[in-house]
Amino acid sequence: MKPLFHPQLVNDPFGDPGLYVDFLFERRALLFDLGDLHALAPRKILRLSHVFVSHTHMDHFVGFDQILRVCLGRDRQLTLFGPPGFIAQLGHKLAAYTWNLVGNYDNDFSILAYEVGTDATAGARFRCRSAFACEPVDAPPPGAIIVDEESFSVRATALDHRIPCLAFALEEKQHINVWKNRLAEYGFPTGAWLRELKQAVMRGVPDDSTFRVWWRDGDGIQERLIPLGELCQKVLRIVPGQKIAYVVDAVYHEQNAQRIAALARDADVLYIEAGFLDEQAERAAQTFHLTARQAGGLARAARARHVVPFHYSARHSDQAAHLAREVEAAFRGQS
Repeated sequence: MKPLFHPQLVNDPFGDPGLYVDFLFERRALLFDLGDLHALAPRKILRLSHVFVSHTHMDHFVGFDQILRVCLGRDRQLTLFGPPGFIAQLGHKLAAYTWNLVGNYDNDFSILAYEVGTDATAGARFRCRSAFACEPVDAPPPGAIIVDEESFSVRATALDHRIPCLAFALEEKQHINVWKNRLAEYGFPTGAWLRELKQAVMRGVPDDSTFRVWWRDGDGIQERLIPLGELCQKVLRIVPGQKIAYVVDAVYHEQNAQRIAALARDADVLYIEAGFLDEQAERAAQTFHLTARQAGGLARAARARHVVPFHYSARHSDQAAHLAREVEAAFRGQS
């Protein structure tokens, strides 16, 4: 099964947090957190459709300026999500620059920004041609699901980091595999119709609907009409989709633990901060962070299939392997 999501940490475990998720067969990507982004090539930044910011401490937000610089002068829209107060902070960042010439730009780069994670939500648009003035827009309804598209959704929950810090779960609604050997058996070539077929399944088109299989050959366009349900049984295998969870900057206490376990339940991969060794648990609590052992235990409680620790404290700069072992031992129930 070829996965739809291809996640990769932007930096090493001691670097600024950031998770880049590329989409298979699509010219798009998502980004979780905006730390130092120098490792991301401009072409990867230009694939972004959505950015999810956990909170606006510098190591989670300093990369915004790089995204802004790459996207300026391009006719595109980027959607950002952040915690309460995010819109004002984004506006202050944009207002720090002089925009007296942007009215002459041919293209109009715009940013949609939403505050989520509480019972109250807010939305705003910042357009280049308007010198990035803040324009209020309708906010999404309060709730855990903050993005709901045909093939995937994104959930958010607010954790305690002395301030609200958002954690996220990216979920593929279902994964559709094509049996290429069966295509050959029925005389169906590959082509654009397969994407149309997958989209019909994602939209929940009834099985008794007629679907058009079409392709081009030397004689022009060929087609066959077949009931959707019958076609799906012949050439598709539908399985549960991927789930990726992202958790940073949270103190270990019961409420946070419950929220993390619920958000990351049955995740294929849980990316989770593991800042301190267990012997530094008191320091971790004082700075509202997790230890490696706590991170591994949370991954186990969530029944995640894999855990990837990151966001290590610089005080453990020569102990990366030790941190990873503590996470893994707790994840395996060995401590």
